[in-house]
Amino acid sequence: MILTAENILLIGAVLLIASILASKTAGRAGIPVLLLFLGIGMLAGSDGLGGIAFDDPKIAQFLGIVSLAYILFSGGLDTKWQSIKPVLGSGLTLSTLGVLLTAMSVGGFAYWIGDFSLLESLLLGAIVSSTDAAAVFSILRTKSIGLKGDLRPLLELESGSNDPMAYFLTIGLTSLISLEGFTFQSLLPVFVLQMLVGGLGGYLFGRGTVLLFNKIQLEYEGLYPVLMLALVMLVYGVIDLLGGNGFLGVYIAAVTIGNGKMIHKKSIIKFFDGVAWLMQIIMFITLGLLVFPSQVIPVMGIGFVMALFLIVVARPIGVFVSLAFFKFSFKDKLFVSWVGLRGAVPIVFATFPLIAGVESANMIFNVVFFIVLTSVALQATTLSFVAKLLKLAVPEGMKKKSLLDLELSENFKNALIEVDVPENSSIDGKKIVELGFPNTSLIVLINRKGKFVTPNGHTEIVSGDKLMVMMNSEDEEEKVKEALGLT
Repeated sequence: MILTAENILLIGAVLLIASILASKTAGRAGIPVLLLFLGIGMLAGSDGLGGIAFDDPKIAQFLGIVSLAYILFSGGLDTKWQSIKPVLGSGLTLSTLGVLLTAMSVGGFAYWIGDFSLLESLLLGAIVSSTDAAAVFSILRTKSIGLKGDLRPLLELESGSNDPMAYFLTIGLTSLISLEGFTFQSLLPVFVLQMLVGGLGGYLFGRGTVLLFNKIQLEYEGLYPVLMLALVMLVYGVIDLLGGNGFLGVYIAAVTIGNGKMIHKKSIIKFFDGVAWLMQIIMFITLGLLVFPSQVIPVMGIGFVMALFLIVVARPIGVFVSLAFFKFSFKDKLFVSWVGLRGAVPIVFATFPLIAGVESANMIFNVVFFIVLTSVALQATTLSFVAKLLKLAVPEGMKKKSLLDLELSENFKNALIEVDVPENSSIDGKKIVELGFPNTSLIVLINRKGKFVTPNGHTEIVSGDKLMVMMNSEDEEEKVKEALGLT
């Protein structure tokens, strides 16, 4: 089937609806939904039942980059600073040194067993070197896998922040192969510029977004998520234009926004959760359409061997070396090694050598695709089992005690208190966003003369209100009372 303006909307709608409906059955059967989305794309493609002719890597790459930006943004919005602060050093080490070691290990192995040049082998290693944010976020959060200690924030921080390193290595090695005069010495200043501009630019954009949302006072509440949609692309585009890493900028901006005091934050987080799912479906179906199964079959042998090497050798090398100077047990490192999920990101990155005309690009693309299939099929289906086997999973009874879907750790405790606002209070008429509340505390309900109000950042506090306040721990009660003018 040839795509035309007349049938593209119909085909897109059918594929989207089919993916969503099939995901329910797949979840019950234990099939990873991300694998299902890829399968639907492959079935609809030229070699499948749908016969849709799609072989444009440029379009696939564009859709993949846009989708990945929104997925990273959604993941960053839901990342709590208090959770990632203890694992900041270890997480960033994993997302840089760990990625580099994984890329070099896989590259060396590919050069040994495959018919690739050294640079092409290293390029293949770079493409599959990072864990996939879409896969990790969706599996950890949708399956509500509770993990002891700091494992879950470590895994989410790593998956959200390691794509920039893999992206840099992929672009750098692709340039070394395809561009004359481009040398290894050219890579270092590019790397420093990308990380500095990406990190600083993302933080500044995040702070600016919080200020903008609290001041702009749009007439229609539904326009706030629309504004945020545009800002995500603005962050990526401007940072990329300045020579920075757009993915890093988007993720840092999201973390900054998610941990700031901003109106409509809860509704925006929910909105972007839906956007992230939409982007995942679009990205995986598009990449499924781009793949020709008949071309993947000849590389299944080398693909399977490389996937096993990545899972059993390369990923553990990166993890154990990166976490050698941090306080994680052997079991912790073993589990982090197993959660080296590869998803759509490596397939998106594999389109760069295709577009650049690298000699072995087609074979690299098909090998990468099979590695992803193996990783999702093998690792995604066994995460809960491995966590229980290593005795790192939080017991079911403990998970049910949480009042909200908060990170479960060995020393975690949340509290819910009721606070009375006295008559003639100093905060009478103040908006919640102006109170200076602790970042980890939240006014979840207001009892105002027998009527219940669900608050947002613009809700004004009135003397005599009874506030229901949720806190991460009872230790924050004094800070809450101070913010409410009660001390």
